[in-house]
Amino acid sequence: MVEKLRFRDATLAKRVVEKIHKLASKQRTVKICHVCGTHEWTITHYGLRSLLPANVEVIAGPGCPVCIVPASEIDEAIQLALKGIVVTCFGDVLRVPGSKMSLLDAKAEGADVRVVYGVGDAVKMAEKEPDKQFVFFAIGFETTAPSTAVEVVKKPPENMSFLVSHRLIPPAMKLLVEMKDLSLNGFIAPGHVSTIIGLKPYEVFPRLYNMPTVVAGFEPLDILFGVYMILRQLKEGKPRLENEYVRSVLPEGNVKAQKLLR
Repeated sequence: MVEKLRFRDATLAKRVVEKIHKLASKQRTVKICHVCGTHEWTITHYGLRSLLPANVEVIAGPGCPVCIVPASEIDEAIQLALKGIVVTCFGDVLRVPGSKMSLLDAKAEGADVRVVYGVGDAVKMAEKEPDKQFVFFAIGFETTAPSTAVEVVKKPPENMSFLVSHRLIPPAMKLLVEMKDLSLNGFIAPGHVSTIIGLKPYEVFPRLYNMPTVVAGFEPLDILFGVYMILRQLKEGKPRLENEYVRSVLPEGNVKAQKLLR
């Protein structure tokens, strides 16, 4: 709790904002992209955009894994549910539309669709009801993929299957930086994904695309520090990868989790 409060210190935030304004005064329009739903929540909840100079724009990339699941994969889950298989999923995917309907619509038509808090809950359900076939609709970026992998490695009951729709953050960032009409000037990379994959997957962005990239945490000061670090790199003309979230992200990431995903 003390750690959280320290990264919400209003006096320190004011000092960082002053430094941001000073750096930005020597820049043209700067467009920074984050790719994390939690970053967007922090930015919006604490009104951080209102603190930034008019020429510094922070835009939201595809940070929500639910939002980027293709309709075709939603359709796969719906087909399984309508065939009598118990489909388990996170609550936020329930209303996401496929090409014709959502899992919630399928549930309304009599399909057995159940919301779970984690893959472990789905496995427990399958163990308790061995006469039914269960599927866990696995969505999420690198943060949630290891929990799916753990259950696969543990050899779940024979009536338990997985519909895997996990996504990777670096390829999504690569797609964004190659969209020339976006004219991005820097990336704030997601902290929780980075605790798993480490820093190496982001090295390509400053090296090949001259894109300042900063891994940041989720408190207001984390975001402000991230913006400041990107502006400083732009001023110096030396794009590089930096880790603001050193209290949680190791350069090598979570090696054990990475091995599970291979």
